[in-house]
Amino acid sequence: MADCEKALRDLDTFLDGELTDATRSAIHSHLDGCPDCLSAFDFHAELKSVIARKCCNDDMPPGLLTRLEQCLHTELAPDGDQSA
Repeated sequence: MADCEKALRDLDTFLDGELTDATRSAIHSHLDGCPDCLSAFDFHAELKSVIARKCCNDDMPPGLLTRLEQCLHTELAPDGDQSA
């Protein structure tokens, strides 16, 4: 169960190719023996692909990037300090 939780937690990072070779290899090994996680990975990979295809020509709404940056900055600030 712990392997499944880790694999699913790393799902987006895995699909984005942002894991170390060792972690990626461990997840591949887990997926080889876990049909439930493999199904979840397949679904998310297809979903990301469809979204990328459908949204590739759309312009970003005005102010969206600024709002995202503000959210990430606020979320990363230590102890809720939003002035950092």
